Parts: sequence; structure tokens; C-alpha cells
Amino acid sequence: MNGISVITICFNNLTDVQKTCASVDAQTMPPQEHWIINGSTNSDIADWLEHTLQPAYRKWINERDKGIADAFNKGIRKANAPITHLLNAGDIYAGTDVLATVSSFFQIHPTVQWISGNIELIRGGEKVIIGKPFEKGKLYRGMRSVSHPTWFVKKEVYQRVGYFKSEYKIAMDYDMMCRLGDEAYQYLPKTIAIFDDTGVSSTQYLRSLAENKTVYESYFGKSVKLAFWQLRLKLLYYLLQSSIGKWLFLVKKKMGLENW
Repeated sequence: MNGISVITICFNNLTDVQKTCASVDAQTMPPQEHWIINGSTNSDIADWLEHTLQPAYRKWINERDKGIADAFNKGIRKANAPITHLLNAGDIYAGTDVLATVSSFFQIHPTVQWISGNIELIRGGEKVIIGKPFEKGKLYRGMRSVSHPTWFVKKEVYQRVGYFKSEYKIAMDYDMMCRLGDEAYQYLPKTIAIFDDTGVSSTQYLRSLAENKTVYESYFGKSVKLAFWQLRLKLLYYLLQSSIGKWLFLVKKKMGLENW
């Protein structure tokens, strides 16, 4: 079986760390290692890690970092397994067989360098499951339901394409996906993780679109398709904030169109 290094970054959120660790510990196939990259300003997480019995595969770094990208990169560089997975504090696996399934999938497809799957989200109080196969030709559409908590990436890939860029505060995962575009890929039609995204503000959403535009143009140049697609996303976003928009979202969910 292919070993997996799970990487969890955290900041002053002990309850979330405990929730994620419990999910990792419940896997039928344990990870080769589980790195906790703790950049907290308080001692809660460090105290819990150091004074509570932890599985042998759990390792940690307790030191300040320069942000999310820096924390991701610390974990990736520390990883010793051939496959890496970024599972942020608060996120959990959707089942106890996720790591076993992923490991077997890479064994069946040995030339594949990275995979993605489905993710369960809470949107507007409603549970939805989204996920699509990655298509390089549709990068102008942004992440397109290729959610980074579902990515499993071989460590050697990061050594080829580079690590997460700290200049991006929101779109560092989209920037990475643009660089992963030429690497051998497969879609795994399985729900990988559960993530609550109810806290995304309008300011953050609009900033993410702006960063995505900067990222896309840095690799592929100006794009009319990108401009029109982002206009569509902004209109849809504001519509969904209205009372009629929430009703339309429920209709969309019932029709199984969460990915559209």
C-alpha cells in the first residue's frame, strides 16, 4: 500500500484540531504520519499534543509561521510518505475508509501524480456534495469544484512544480492547481472530506475572484472567457444572498445541480 502523510495546519483552534485528529485516528488504514503544523500564539494545542497520549504516527511543529502557504509548505517539506494530503484543522474525513481507498487507487494507477474527489459542504444551512474532474482547459472558471481538501498529491510533484506561494492569501490553492495542470491526474468519484464553508464573507469572496484573475493571467494571459465567467459568478453570488436566491438554491439542490 502507498503511504500517506496527512498535514494539518492550525492556529489557536484546539477544538478543531481535536476533531480532525479524531477523524484521522478513525481511519481503517492509518497514515504513515500525521503532521500538525501549529502556528498558534497560545499554548493550548502544544499542551494538548505534548501531554496527551498520541499515536506514533502523529508529529508536530510548534512555531509561528508566515501564513497559510508557509504552514502548508512546512508540512509538505517534512512529509516522508510518497503521497501528501492537506487536511486543515476543523475538516474531517467523510468516512473511515478514505485513506485506504486513496492508497489503493494510487496502487492501481501508479503513473498518476495527483487526484481529487468530492467534498461535503454546508451552504445556507443545507448539506451539499460537490466535485468534478479537473480540466486544464476550464481553469478560467476557478476551482470549479476541484476542492483542495480532496487533493492527494505525490510529494515529488511539489518538488517539480514548486510550493505554495505566500503572496496569495486566498487563491494559493488555485495557483497550485494551475501548476498541477500538466501532471498526470485522475478523478476519484468518492466523498473525501467534510468542510463547513458558511463563514465566507462577501469581501473574502470578491477578493478570491480578484486573486484568481491575477493568478490566471500570470500563467495564461488576458482572457475574455475569464472576464465573462467572473461577471457571471458575481451576479450569481449577489443573487444567492437575496431571499429569492436562497429559494433558487434549494431548488437547485433538489435537482442535483450543486456542481453547476
